[in-house]
Amino acid sequence: MTTILITGANRGIGLGLAKHAAERGFSVIGTARNPEQADELNAVASRVEQLHTDSIDSVNTLAKKLKGESIDILINNAGIFPHECDDINDLDLDALQRVIQTNTLGPIMLTRALIPNIERSDRKTSVSITSNLGSITDASKGQMGFLGYRTSKAALNMANATMAHQLKPKGISCVVIHPGWVQTDMGGQAAPLKPEDSTRSIMDTIEGLSMRDSGRFLDYRGKELPW
Repeated sequence: MTTILITGANRGIGLGLAKHAAERGFSVIGTARNPEQADELNAVASRVEQLHTDSIDSVNTLAKKLKGESIDILINNAGIFPHECDDINDLDLDALQRVIQTNTLGPIMLTRALIPNIERSDRKTSVSITSNLGSITDASKGQMGFLGYRTSKAALNMANATMAHQLKPKGISCVVIHPGWVQTDMGGQAAPLKPEDSTRSIMDTIEGLSMRDSGRFLDYRGKELPW
């Protein structure tokens, strides 16, 4: 049975991914800051673990609990979008540090901690949910905003490209996926994509990944995006 671990799985895109994975017969390990309050996730996941992705202690605690277990697919989904660091002219440095800690360092820390689990699996896949707002090419075409969030996702993209190279000898594929603009608490109700449509397509894309895709920047439909 394929085992998938999804961070930030108690709502939004993470919950949608957990539901689709469970429907496909995967063993789902979902993480949340407060597992006892994650009712929908508890209903679909095989198990729910506590994780604060911005805390190295929390990451290490989870890694110890999972020691010796195989994880076929890791999805680094947990993320935040604070607007207090959108503009350099009115910048909250604490918010900037928080978004980089969660969106960039969190996936790096967790991927590193779970390398032994991923390496012993059959699928050996690490996916990080990113954003097209992290594309420097796309950002240069239009109005620039969202300084902190863009920076955190651009850094995540570079980290993934580097990890893909460094983990290739272990047979681990590393990919970043843009979920589209989705109707979630983060995306808002003006977004054109419903969570179930985005997450279903993301799961289709993930199931089709192979080692040849390692280091790529894709959208939810599997389309290549510019760096």
